[in-house]
Amino acid sequence: MSAAEQFERAAVLGVAVAEETRRLLRLHMVADDAGEDGTVLVDVPYPDAVVVTALLDVAAECFGERGESVEETRQAALETLLGLTGFDSESQLNSD
Repeated sequence: MSAAEQFERAAVLGVAVAEETRRLLRLHMVADDAGEDGTVLVDVPYPDAVVVTALLDVAAECFGERGESVEETRQAALETLLGLTGFDSESQLNSD
């Protein structure tokens, strides 16, 4: 397999990881739960929580995210993933 094929496959995998994370968060998000600063708390129940945790751990390793705790590291990875998927009100990814 050539280097170009490896990069292409890695990119496809990265998009799939980001999209699956976005899908799971959308599934469990309640829009009315936004705080004054726009922060939304999403409670992801088991078994989806296990998948989200694994995706965030993989993303943190891939992006080189670091934090003082595991939760901070996952939060940094989540913010990066959400940025990659365009998870905002103007994103075309949000229209189904």
